[in-house]
Amino acid sequence: MQDQYSEGNSPRKPLFAALMSAALPGLGQLYNGEFNKAIWVFLLFSLAAVPLIVIIALLLPSALTLPLVVIATAFTIGIWIYSIINAWRNATHRQNFQTRIWQTSGVYTLVFLVCATVILPSTIMWTRKHWVEPFQTPSASMEPTVLKGDFFFAEKSYNCPTCLKKVKRGDVALFVYPNNRNLHYIKRVIALPGDEVTLEGTTLTINGERLNTDAEPETESYDGNTWRVQWSGEASNERIEITVKPGHAFVLGDNRFRSNDSRLFGQVPLADIVGKARQVWFSKSPEGIRWSRIGHMLN
Repeated sequence: MQDQYSEGNSPRKPLFAALMSAALPGLGQLYNGEFNKAIWVFLLFSLAAVPLIVIIALLLPSALTLPLVVIATAFTIGIWIYSIINAWRNATHRQNFQTRIWQTSGVYTLVFLVCATVILPSTIMWTRKHWVEPFQTPSASMEPTVLKGDFFFAEKSYNCPTCLKKVKRGDVALFVYPNNRNLHYIKRVIALPGDEVTLEGTTLTINGERLNTDAEPETESYDGNTWRVQWSGEASNERIEITVKPGHAFVLGDNRFRSNDSRLFGQVPLADIVGKARQVWFSKSPEGIRWSRIGHMLN
């Protein structure tokens, strides 16, 4: 079937083509009549902007995560810049261009709205829900592991019926806050269903096994995981002794005297644990950027 063209020539405007690609990669190519190139440019931009970074964050060695995320981000920006320059250059060579009947302002507007308000946001939201989501730490409740002002990636392919990674003792987990389901909290999973937990002063015991020692009171170890804790204050004389309910987890902040956790709001349903903290991608304190924190793995 032959393409249907409108009558007469319609020279392409280079500036207009460039602006269209600046608004949405590939749209300038569509304006220039390069239908296939427009699809490929938009697909490459969409895949590089979201899924490529997810694959890097989840599947590649942790030490490579940060530099490869930077490279992927630069690649995404490169596609965007290429789309603008290519649209400008090709428009300058289309001064005797015959537009197809579908090349109208209404079609361009529709394509922009569908791509910018449906396809891209849906891809980003699906990725955040099922793969990786960035978070910021607003408090010091997880210090020294997670500092106030840390921005980190949370792995979302975790603790779901089809996920290979299940909740383990010692995980730094994200969960829905029981008293406000619009908030996510970050704490360490200390105990799982059926575990017996005893906390007396600075001594934490799980199933009769003490997690710290007198020699190293600020280091805890259990189930193959080791982490640092912080006791910033005088030890409480209160004794907590509980058995974790079925389908729940007992969570604590690593900064034990500055944390709102299971000691206050109770045990967390396992179904409400939605992610695992993975890596710091940016960190800032009142004094400035913490360069040494960038790329730090959270364990």
